[in-house]
Amino acid sequence: MHYLSNAMFWVSNGLLVPVVVALLYLFIRSLLMLGTLFGTWQTHRRRQDAYSKVISKESQFDVTALQSVLAKQRKGPFDLLLGTLLTSDRARRDLLIGEYDLAVEHRLGAAKILTKFGPILGLMGTLIPMGPALVGLSSGDIASMAYNMQVAFATTVIGMFTSAVGYIALHILRSYHHHDLIWLDYVNEKLDNE
Repeated sequence: MHYLSNAMFWVSNGLLVPVVVALLYLFIRSLLMLGTLFGTWQTHRRRQDAYSKVISKESQFDVTALQSVLAKQRKGPFDLLLGTLLTSDRARRDLLIGEYDLAVEHRLGAAKILTKFGPILGLMGTLIPMGPALVGLSSGDIASMAYNMQVAFATTVIGMFTSAVGYIALHILRSYHHHDLIWLDYVNEKLDNE
């Protein structure tokens, strides 16, 4: 049993460096995601301002007005899809909306990874140095114990930060995505009535 315990101890200690590297990678990804989130918010706000006047009207649906607004917009994925919907038949429109939905869900994958793996790696980074810290405490090596505890708490904080950024980004991006799908479905239905 002693050999198995030593083997597990060495394996878990060997995982510390990969866990810390992965946490630093996720931390950098979370910082980049914050910047992307700001850009996405601006794009969504501009889109709301431009299209809400045409799409959300209570009066008759006006394809010409929608095409006019579309011509003035930057050509992001939503705008390109909307332009294609205006010239496609029903089956093609349904296919394009479904593909857009899948593409956006794929883009949400990065936020999902941060949300799930931040706490997992943070917990691993906390527990791995605790063993050497306890060994240092029992042998009276307070400096070694303090260093290992420092690593443990730092990995916890970084893991929770990346998870929080991922969760917030996932929530916000998913709400933007649902709003876009509502508008696309509305336009799709209205084009059937034209």
